[in-house]
Order: sequence, then structure tokens, then C-alpha cells
Amino acid sequence: MKEFPDPWRELGEFIREQRSVARLSVRRLSDMAGISNPYLSQIERGLRRPSAEILQQIARALRISAETLYVRAGILEARDVEGNLTESILAEPMLSQDQKQTLLRIYSSFRRENETEGEGSASAGSADGSAGVNQESV
Repeated sequence: MKEFPDPWRELGEFIREQRSVARLSVRRLSDMAGISNPYLSQIERGLRRPSAEILQQIARALRISAETLYVRAGILEARDVEGNLTESILAEPMLSQDQKQTLLRIYSSFRRENETEGEGSASAGSADGSAGVNQESV
């Protein structure tokens, strides 16, 4: 079977990594996502190009955002996740200003920690699949 270009192999590797982190077998994830075991295996190996609907089912089963898989598949362009998260936190009416600032400091701290761990890696990307975003002080 002919392999698709690298983006599909990379998508498959990402799905495999997420499945591994979730401690799910191929069979268990395929059951949870409602797709066949061989089809999921082919997706993980980059041999199949899954539809947006299949990616959504896989994302739901892995408890990750479908957007993450869409970006990796090239269906959507990466967006500024950090900026959107910051805006969402600041706009949240149910949080006090102190709570908002605490959340933003924690988020920044985790990002800095993960960037430090990823330094020196040629393919340093975050676990959620978002592209590297310049770290600004919040």
C-alpha cells in the first residue's frame, strides 16, 4: 500500500503517542472511536488519510481537542492558542482578577517548564500539537 506524504505519517505518530500516553491498546481505542482496528492501525502508520469525522471520533476517544488533530492533518491552520487562552481567561466573568492572574501565571510557568525540557530537540512541539508560540510574560 502506498504511503501518504509525511504529514499523514506524523499525524499517525501523534495519534499513536497520545494512545500510548492514555495507555490504550489499538483495539481499545478503535472500539472507543467506533472505527475498525485495522483502519486505526493504518492511520497510525500513515497509510490512510482519515476524514475530519474520523479524526473527531479519535480525538473524542483520546479526550483531546479535535482541532489539534485537524491542525496536524492540515485541515485547519494553527492558531495562537496562547493568545486565545489568555483572552478567554481575562474575559471570564466568574473569576476574580486575582484568580485570573493566578491562572495565567500557572499557565506561563507550565509552558516555560515544558519549553526548557524540549530544548535541544530538533522537533520540539507541545503535547497538544500546537506549534511553538513565543513566550511572553503574562
